[in-house]
Amino acid sequence: MSTWDDSRLAYAEAAAWFVDTVALVGDRWDEPGLGEWDVRALVGHTSRSFVTVETYLAQPADDVEVDSTADYYRATREMAATGAGVAERGREAGRALGEDPLSSLSVLATRVVELVETLDGTELVTTIAGGMRLGDYLPTRIFELVVHTLDLGRALGASLDVPARPAATVLALVSELAIGDGLAGPLVLAATGRGGLPDGFSVL
Repeated sequence: MSTWDDSRLAYAEAAAWFVDTVALVGDRWDEPGLGEWDVRALVGHTSRSFVTVETYLAQPADDVEVDSTADYYRATREMAATGAGVAERGREAGRALGEDPLSSLSVLATRVVELVETLDGTELVTTIAGGMRLGDYLPTRIFELVVHTLDLGRALGASLDVPARPAATVLALVSELAIGDGLAGPLVLAATGRGGLPDGFSVL
C-alpha cells in the first residue's frame, strides 16, 4: 500500500471516529469543551480539518514551499502561539454548523472524504504555511482530527480508543517532531514508564 493510500484511509477512519464521537454530544453543546471553547466550538474547530482541505484544494499552489508534514508544524508554531485568532475561528466554525451540528458535520465530512478519494496526493495546495503537496498536508488533518476527538472524548467522558491507522499516523508525526527538536529522550522515558513528562511538554 502506498503512503498516499495509507493517509487517505487514515483520514477517512479518523473522520468517521470524530463524527461518531460527536453523535454522543446530545444536548451538551454549551458544556466545557477545551480551554475557552465549549463543546460546539471544539467540534467547530475540529471540523476545519475538512473545511481547510476543501478550501486549500480550491487554491492550487504554484510551488512547494513546505517540504514535509513536520515542517508544516514547525512553520505554524508562531501562529499557534497567538491563539486568539484560532479560538475565534473555532467559535465561528461551531456557529456555522447551525441548528443541527451533527447533521451538518456528517454532510461536510462525507463530502470531503469522498473528494480526497478522487485525488492522488500530488496536488499542490496553498496552506497558511505556504504551498504543499496534498500528500504532506493531509496527515496534519489526521493529526488534528485525532487530537481533538480525544479532547472531545475527555469532555464527554467517552472512549479514548483511537482507530489503529490514524493512531499510527499521529504517533509517527509526534516521533518525527520530537526527534527533530531533541525531545526524544523525555518522550521515550515517559512512554516506557520511567517517569512523567515535564510540565508543559509538547512537540508542537
